[in-house]
Amino acid sequence: MGACLSLEEDLQRAEIKAVHQFPEVPAKANSAPPRAAPNVLQINSAERTNNVVVISKNVKDLRRNPVSGNLDIFSYEEMKLATKHFRPDQVLGEGGFGIVYKGVIDGNVRPGYKTTRVAIKELDPEGLQGDREWLAEVNYLGQLRHPNLVKLIGYCCDDHHRLLVYEYMQSGSLEKQLFSRVCNTLTWSRRMKIALDAAKGLAFLHTAARQIIYRDFKTSNILLDADFNAKLSDFGLAKDGPMGDQTHVSTRVMGTYGYAAPEYVMTGHLTARSDIYGFGVVLLEMLIGRRAMDKSRPSREHNLVEWARPLLNHKKLLRILDPRMEGQYSTRTAMKVASLAYQCLSQNPKGRPDMSQVVEILEAVQTKGENQEEAMLQSGSGSITLFEVPKQVEGTPKNEAHSVKSRSERYNTPNTNKHMNGRHKSEPPKEFDLYSPSHTLDLMKDENQLQESEVRIHPVKQFQGE
Repeated sequence: MGACLSLEEDLQRAEIKAVHQFPEVPAKANSAPPRAAPNVLQINSAERTNNVVVISKNVKDLRRNPVSGNLDIFSYEEMKLATKHFRPDQVLGEGGFGIVYKGVIDGNVRPGYKTTRVAIKELDPEGLQGDREWLAEVNYLGQLRHPNLVKLIGYCCDDHHRLLVYEYMQSGSLEKQLFSRVCNTLTWSRRMKIALDAAKGLAFLHTAARQIIYRDFKTSNILLDADFNAKLSDFGLAKDGPMGDQTHVSTRVMGTYGYAAPEYVMTGHLTARSDIYGFGVVLLEMLIGRRAMDKSRPSREHNLVEWARPLLNHKKLLRILDPRMEGQYSTRTAMKVASLAYQCLSQNPKGRPDMSQVVEILEAVQTKGENQEEAMLQSGSGSITLFEVPKQVEGTPKNEAHSVKSRSERYNTPNTNKHMNGRHKSEPPKEFDLYSPSHTLDLMKDENQLQESEVRIHPVKQFQGE
């Protein structure tokens, strides 16, 4: 949410989702029979409340028993006043849930209310989401508090109206900042800070006393404030994790094409490792500067993971990194982050790190990057601008300096190195490559199912069900 795009561009580049209905995945036996569990969410840590709050099962229940005293309950008339009667020039974006408006809640809306800039999401009764998803957001965000989760201020459920009121995030979504031509380029250090913030948000959810699986981790659900601090938003698909001896939660497949973990798509078995795969996709998007699914590319490059993951563990990596970040990182640091993305995208869920390990790695990268920037400033070696790519940062060894090449030169440089046993000498042995193009998800095979838009938008497909 933010003023990154004009209204016209916001409406054109709104998240257009082609719906594909999957057959319901039958519940399979876990390692142990499921235990009957009370419908509660437990929250306990220094940054969580210590209360155990009963989850509202439906809107009528919510009206009788509000989820949390931390949330304000607004009337529909107050929502109209806050958004200037839902004027078109107040629109921030649109998705499967409906339209998001910017607004202000002050004394004119509710006497005595402190002036607060907000984003108001109105559920479209004919949209892809319904009361279940709307209620999930109220239940989770109404109870969870963390610096890397967007703050839910309140909600409105007058009659058939369903609205959510969030804190206003001035810099909009990571998707817009990363892929929009009218936004400033995100620097390497800023991307790594955003990745770290998002990882902290996921780690918080995964380590809750009652584990929460986010289930829809993607660039459009990561919002940025004025200082580019990242926060997770849109908890409509969030799900409680397995309990006791359960190894997974069996559920109908829901999520977004290109981000969903392959084992979840194929079996309906949901675990925290599914979120980690989605994190790997987003980290890859930030490294390469491409969307997870992009049909404007050559056919073999439509699926970013399928094309780029095999290149993450050897020196070809430097050819595919986003050229807009050239000169802003060392080769060693870039390869360390790429290796992390490679592990998160493992076809084997057990081969993926947990989010606490991801946070540790990114914190080390962040600290090292800040120290390097400080050293550069103190040495007077110059600064790196957003729009100028330096040929070589002073003091950087030649083997770590990236020559300035055009995009076409980067991606079409002939490979003159000799191969060993059918593979490049810098490539890892095939037995260590857990990703195989032959394992391409069935949902990716029928490319004709991805609907085209007349506007130049990269189509995104969303699962629907449950």
